[in-house]
Amino acid sequence: MSNTVEAAWYKIMTTVGEGCQLGRSPLHAPFAALVHRAHAEPLLRQLHPWAGMWELHFSRCTQARYTWDIPYIGTLHNGRYYVEGPSRSSPRIAETDSAQAAVALVVSSLPPRCGPAFVGNAEELAAYELSQTVHLKESDLP
Repeated sequence: MSNTVEAAWYKIMTTVGEGCQLGRSPLHAPFAALVHRAHAEPLLRQLHPWAGMWELHFSRCTQARYTWDIPYIGTLHNGRYYVEGPSRSSPRIAETDSAQAAVALVVSSLPPRCGPAFVGNAEELAAYELSQTVHLKESDLP
């Protein structure tokens, strides 16, 4: 795992901890539980986390423009969670009663060979993956 990914997880985990203590929103505690549960999952911990609108997103790269090929998890006002994605136009995958169940749904939907996060943005990751595909095809030649 890169230092960039570790730093992103640290920032989110410490920020939600502070937010929950302030108690400004009923979504703080469920979101904090979600962040800690996702961080405990090794397959997600190697991805770059980012958050917004009480949603936890996971990217296969460390810089914006992030990838949008992994489902994300959001919190609901009733203490439940939803899993959507991988893009905003995708339908809701499920609603769950626990952060653990939501995390499990995301893990089961991870693309093949997902992680560790690539140091760079989505365009650089795509170019790198294309070069690796071309390299692999060339190595198959006699």
